[in-house]
Amino acid sequence: MSPSIPGQVLVHPNAQSNVLSVRAKALIFADPVSQRLLDDIERVARSDAAVLLTGETGTGKELIAHHLHRESGRRGDFIAVNCGALSATLAEAELFGHQVGSFTGATETRAGYFEAANGGTLFLDEVGDLPLALQVKLLRVLQEREVVRIGARKPIPLDVRLIAATNLDLEASIVAGRFRMDLFYRLNVVRLDIRPLSERKGDILPLAEYFLDMYAKRLQAPVPELLPETRDALLAYAWPGNIRELENVVHSALLTARDGVIRAAHLRFSTALQPPSATAKSGDPLELIGAQLDRLFEREPEGLFDSLEALIVRRAYARTHQNQVQTARLLGVSRNVLRTQLKRFDLI
Repeated sequence: MSPSIPGQVLVHPNAQSNVLSVRAKALIFADPVSQRLLDDIERVARSDAAVLLTGETGTGKELIAHHLHRESGRRGDFIAVNCGALSATLAEAELFGHQVGSFTGATETRAGYFEAANGGTLFLDEVGDLPLALQVKLLRVLQEREVVRIGARKPIPLDVRLIAATNLDLEASIVAGRFRMDLFYRLNVVRLDIRPLSERKGDILPLAEYFLDMYAKRLQAPVPELLPETRDALLAYAWPGNIRELENVVHSALLTARDGVIRAAHLRFSTALQPPSATAKSGDPLELIGAQLDRLFEREPEGLFDSLEALIVRRAYARTHQNQVQTARLLGVSRNVLRTQLKRFDLI
């Protein structure tokens, strides 16, 4: 790290790889918001309590999970699992393991991720993407502190510290019926909220300098200077892609810059990832909802329409304290239509 870069730096173990990823490869605690977060991290690291990390994609949740494991003193491995990438048909076997012959294709006995993390830490990234059926089984493993492989009867005791992460609002997912409340409480023993890069501006320039230094060394080239206009542009941008976007912008600028300086014109900001419109910023509820819908459309979740319908009905029904007449009036539908929806979502 360059000596001019303030704040503690966390670096991903695979930071030197060129694999394309939305994960942040480095995290710096220079901004006061980040320094308070670091204090919270180090306070809870030695505990065995489950930790829930919340924050947008690219804010450094996996880096924090790695740091929690390093500081925990646990001697086992750190195992990271992307729940959104788990095969729908093999997810249970991947998490909990299986015996030979327990299903078609099970040609050998294999331990799951929980067993691999025994004595260490299991990091479940994007835990909000787990299907409900698997959430039930995960809850049981956490409650019993043991796992039973598919096709086996004998439970295997576990000593695993669980860290989960999500970029979703799990409370909203609970209301929509997509996430179990009891599992949420089991995961949410300690909650650490990682703020987006736009809300910790004190980290932006140190991170830019860190990535400049890193990529210049790879190219065996001198580190170029960030002109004042360039620094101002970096600080003024909203960084919807967070740290990963900053890394890409800095890397691109380094490759196109000349004469040992990086000018504002060298910064290729993404227009497609610009924040919501000024109307949304002003607080118009429909515009705010529309902005969040755009984020959902990018992820292409299954059953989105049904989930949104369920969310609207559940929220309205809860707001009126389960009064059907008032709920129907609030939503602008007849009571018969409302009753159909309430039955559909198991509310009556």
